[in-house]
Amino acid sequence: MGGTQLIARGVEVGRCNDYLNIESPDIVFDIHQAYLKAGSDAVLTNTFGANRYALARHGFGDKAKQINTTAAQIARRAAGEEKYVLGDIGPSGDFLQPLGNLKPDELKDAFAEQAKALLDGGVDGFIIETMTAIDEVTIAIEAVESVCDLPVFASMAFDKAGDGFRTMMGVDVEAAVSKMISLGIDAVGFNCGTVSLDEYVELAEKYVSAIKALEKTRATSDERRATIFAEPNAGKPELVDGEAVYNISPEDFAAVAEKIRLAGINIIGGCCGAGPKHIEAVAKRLK
Repeated sequence: MGGTQLIARGVEVGRCNDYLNIESPDIVFDIHQAYLKAGSDAVLTNTFGANRYALARHGFGDKAKQINTTAAQIARRAAGEEKYVLGDIGPSGDFLQPLGNLKPDELKDAFAEQAKALLDGGVDGFIIETMTAIDEVTIAIEAVESVCDLPVFASMAFDKAGDGFRTMMGVDVEAAVSKMISLGIDAVGFNCGTVSLDEYVELAEKYVSAIKALEKTRATSDERRATIFAEPNAGKPELVDGEAVYNISPEDFAAVAEKIRLAGINIIGGCCGAGPKHIEAVAKRLK
């Protein structure tokens, strides 16, 4: 759930946004409804940092199940049965061995715990997002698939690197797409990162090219084409009085969304700084 939307409703910077599902469910519900009224077909649960490792940094590691199930119930209530709810799973915030202390089996258990709790709350599918390491996104996908067979979307966060794009952990677009598709998920994509609006269009083109190249190597030509999704930020933030401010207008954001669509991407949303007015502009322009 967008931090800018929470801040606009009086939530202090630095607190555990995921615990708001328990502490201030009306705020979470209100934000979901704002995006749905703006034209969103789906909302993401307020659980980006609701795995036990990320929650433990705020002292809520033992409340992962309650936080995730409640978040899904809030989103479901806002969306009704006409719109979709995707269970949002973000990174652990730590490194797997040998770079860090996380053990693969323990991380998989944590992601599976989160996925099961979201499932219990009534999600229609899952979105694993803002990943930067191949091993972590792989474990997250496998964890969700061990819990259920609902649709799974997965995306990685890229930065501009020379003529291409790489994640913080050095993963390029081709490696990301190839690995995620090999795991049998329903859609691959990109979100967040530190790129400009124009660079998001370039990144979209890279994704489409990578998918086409991969399809040429497939054994059969009748396999369904991989779906790509994009969740760009509303441009690069500027630091104003210690806070990140996104100054891209809804109209400019919608214009870039249209270019991303024309590049061949057919599921489009927004990440950091993309408020309901941005989504409303996109919906009016693309629907």
